[in-house]
Amino acid sequence: MGLKRTLNLLDATSVGIGAIIGAGIFVVLGIAIGYAGPAIIISIIIAGIVASFTAFSFAELGSAIPKEGGAYEFAFELISPFAGFLVGSLWLFAQIVAGAAISLGFASYFVAIFPIFPVKTVAVVAALTLTGLNIVGIKQSTTINNVLVMIKIAILCLFIGFGIFQIHPQNFSQFSPNGSFGILQGAGFIFFAYLGFGRIAALGEEVKNPERNLPLAVLIALVVSVIIYVLTGLTATGLLNYQILAQSGSPIAEAAKVMGNFTIVAAVSLGALIATISVLLTNLIGSSRVAFAMARNGQLPKSIAKVSSRFGTPYLSVLAMGALLTVLAFALDLKQTVAITSFAILLTHLTVNLSAMRLRRKMPNSKGFRVPLYPLIPSLGFLSCIILMFSLPQESWIVAGVVVAISTILYMLGKVRDRYD
Repeated sequence: MGLKRTLNLLDATSVGIGAIIGAGIFVVLGIAIGYAGPAIIISIIIAGIVASFTAFSFAELGSAIPKEGGAYEFAFELISPFAGFLVGSLWLFAQIVAGAAISLGFASYFVAIFPIFPVKTVAVVAALTLTGLNIVGIKQSTTINNVLVMIKIAILCLFIGFGIFQIHPQNFSQFSPNGSFGILQGAGFIFFAYLGFGRIAALGEEVKNPERNLPLAVLIALVVSVIIYVLTGLTATGLLNYQILAQSGSPIAEAAKVMGNFTIVAAVSLGALIATISVLLTNLIGSSRVAFAMARNGQLPKSIAKVSSRFGTPYLSVLAMGALLTVLAFALDLKQTVAITSFAILLTHLTVNLSAMRLRRKMPNSKGFRVPLYPLIPSLGFLSCIILMFSLPQESWIVAGVVVAISTILYMLGKVRDRYD
């Protein structure tokens, strides 16, 4: 049984925006500000430009190869099955670790409002609840996500609309406390926030008219998100000293307190809850579809590719991803998690840009969206991903190296097994 094309342009775009505008802006922004200071605005723009190069590659690839799995499927078909397996492994690792971090971010905001509950317990309950929703159906999940996206955008617009008129210019006096490298480090962490557009491509078989809607959804989601991020970063650093924001696990709420308006503070806290739960929802959607695609190609147990006859969802892959995410929510540190996730996704984006460079040679008659200034744009995407990788901490390189090594061993063992079966 296959998957059904049930998602329209609004649904696909909302999956991207829902994934981008979430933990990155409500939680990770504070970490990035610690490196870049008020120059976080420049970091956001740099990360957005880097993301845009790769977004164009995703747009063309998703239009030409509208299959479930996104970056994994592109590497599998255009580079090699081994490259596909490495990309799929890195993508799943990054998304599961990110999902655990996001569930902890949600729990932190929740406990700030309802302090009687333990953070870890809230994180686990959130993960399990959204796993259940994902099993019930993609259309139900995206309908809920559409509503959540509209609410959190409205709340951020409220924060920006009131806060931008109360900015204190003295907060920009130390504009770039750590110089150019601090700005680049901030961009490396903020890149974590832009990872969501890749989840649109992972739903290639569930989007209607994918040749048109997939590339449009990717590009609209990124443009809208960059604009909101820049305005939010400008407002937050203008309201409150960057050193205070850097120490806060809820930087937007902390900045909102300066306005002295309890309604706005409460709205921002609610927005953080909605934003993080929306990202967690799309995280599970995206990671389960990559696992489904890998299983269908024989690179994970075939049973994971089973589709529910009742709900039309790959329920076993959803359960597997939800279970892993729930377990990891007990053991992770947010700052390390963001660095590791960003590095792993940057590695997968290298292969996405490489796949885009190979597409027109391997599939010269492909239809749909075409990257402008080809092959310059995917080449810039490839190089800029490498530059951002060097801005991230050493442990992220080590962890990613371990994941690649383990994935390589597993792939070789699988090839040996297939030879003797």
